[in-house]
Amino acid sequence: MAKKSILDILVTDGVLTLDQSEAVAQQASTANQDIEEALLASGIPELDVLKAKSSFLGVPYMSTKGRRIPFDILKDIPEESASHYNFVPLGMEEGVLQIGMIHPEDIEAREALKFISTSLNVPFKIFVISRSDFSNIMEQYKGLGGEVTKALGELEGSLSEETQFAIPQQQQRTELKDTLVEDAPITKIVSVILKHATEGKASDIHIEPGRDKLKVRFRLDGVLYTSLFLPINVHEAVVSRIKILTNLQLDEKRKPQDGRFSARLEGRDIDFRVSTLPTYFGEKVVIRILDSATGARTLAELGLAGRNLSLLEEAIRRPYGMVLVTGPTGSGKSTTLYAVLQILNQERFNIISLEDPVEYSIEGVNQSQVHPEIGYDFAEGLRHVLRQDPDIIMVGEIRDKETAQLAVHAALTGHLVLSTLHTNSAMGVIPRLIDMGVDPFLIPATLILAIGQRLVRTLCEESKKELPVSGKVAEFLDSEIAAMPEEVQKNIKKPKTIYQALPSASCPKGTRGRMGIFEMFLMTPRLEEAILKGVSETGISEEAQRQGMITMRQDGILKVLNGKVGLEELSEVVI
Repeated sequence: MAKKSILDILVTDGVLTLDQSEAVAQQASTANQDIEEALLASGIPELDVLKAKSSFLGVPYMSTKGRRIPFDILKDIPEESASHYNFVPLGMEEGVLQIGMIHPEDIEAREALKFISTSLNVPFKIFVISRSDFSNIMEQYKGLGGEVTKALGELEGSLSEETQFAIPQQQQRTELKDTLVEDAPITKIVSVILKHATEGKASDIHIEPGRDKLKVRFRLDGVLYTSLFLPINVHEAVVSRIKILTNLQLDEKRKPQDGRFSARLEGRDIDFRVSTLPTYFGEKVVIRILDSATGARTLAELGLAGRNLSLLEEAIRRPYGMVLVTGPTGSGKSTTLYAVLQILNQERFNIISLEDPVEYSIEGVNQSQVHPEIGYDFAEGLRHVLRQDPDIIMVGEIRDKETAQLAVHAALTGHLVLSTLHTNSAMGVIPRLIDMGVDPFLIPATLILAIGQRLVRTLCEESKKELPVSGKVAEFLDSEIAAMPEEVQKNIKKPKTIYQALPSASCPKGTRGRMGIFEMFLMTPRLEEAILKGVSETGISEEAQRQGMITMRQDGILKVLNGKVGLEELSEVVI
């Protein structure tokens, strides 16, 4: 009955003719095959078969191609149960555990699911999935969670053995930590965390102790996600292992420490910057991942286009002056400077950079790592760089009065200076430089261009959802467009729809990667006059906009109109 019904559905859907249906049924009977196997053997696309099965059983179909299942979801179904019953966890939606099954009609498997659901105290919903999707998710058991779980299993014996001796508690903890730091399982746990963070394109790893567990989170596209939990009794050993890699003091837990180390993963060299911080429950560790494979990119790849791209390209062709990139920590300032250095990296130029740290190596650029702890800071480095006959100087960050004044001096004496400042907008460089002791009359003479930027999450092309431009959305966009420069307005074709994030099997968060939104503050005679008159930052911004400047917010709106980002994602980074 079931076999015939699936065939009937395929005939009704036009996938099979009646003759083909009868031939498949005959083949299944003769070869003693399951009807699905016979259909696939006959060349019927697997997707058509799965959809027919979904329709017959009344169980929805889900594609999980490319989906990474979070470890905290994967651990809900033991690997042995998943393998035996052919079901896997897919995710959690509104408190309901989503389960993918190859055979939803399997009564024994459903009973096993009910038992697991009861023990977890979580309801479940079943989906039909393909064999290939099932296999891909089973492979993930061998990933982060599986490898860490195996290593923890190896530790259990030594943990219980060490803690059963009647020795003073503090001494016991110290001896246990010393044992575990050099223990292969702890080494493996740290290595696995680093490997999976790198493979998952995380920018940072957070290792955070709590009252009774150790939480590990990865930052992906600017957002933190919990990846796994570890027993709290391995916390000190994990932190100590990282300190050993970084050459930090093992016994210093009262104050923060910083360091870095390198490792070769998947055939490429990756740097890790480590920062420790004492907290109530112990030391928290943050590891910044500097992957050369995701290093310098082109300006277009960063999100620069149109007027903004032209202004930057023209600015860096100047023989001398300053180009400053502004924004908060993590807004992509260094990445923009690296993209600029790639363009300027030519035989005829002597390019020297001062960095803290050197994030990505660029062949042809003389990159120098500053060491403030021994007196070699940006200011001291800049003095020596000026004796090296440079054409172009990149200073990682202007942090103090001395560095600011030296950078201005370098720009005045025939050098192109590239650097960053921590300000909220491009116009913010004016009061910031003045606060650092730079004479106001020197700013217009040296500053060519100031760039303000933020990073915004981009929508997945394959699964974004249309949002009609009507009602309040239309009113909002109309007001934003009306505030843009006339030249920009002329080139805008207002779409009937914009897009918003739509989580899917291939794009679980609805977004993938990030791109920049920018504003370019170009020095002009009228702006020079405003600066010399002591006009406020707001007044300077208004004058810059009258002269055609596109604000970061407006650049973001243009990317919304182009379908690159959603309004919700834009609102996360600009007011």
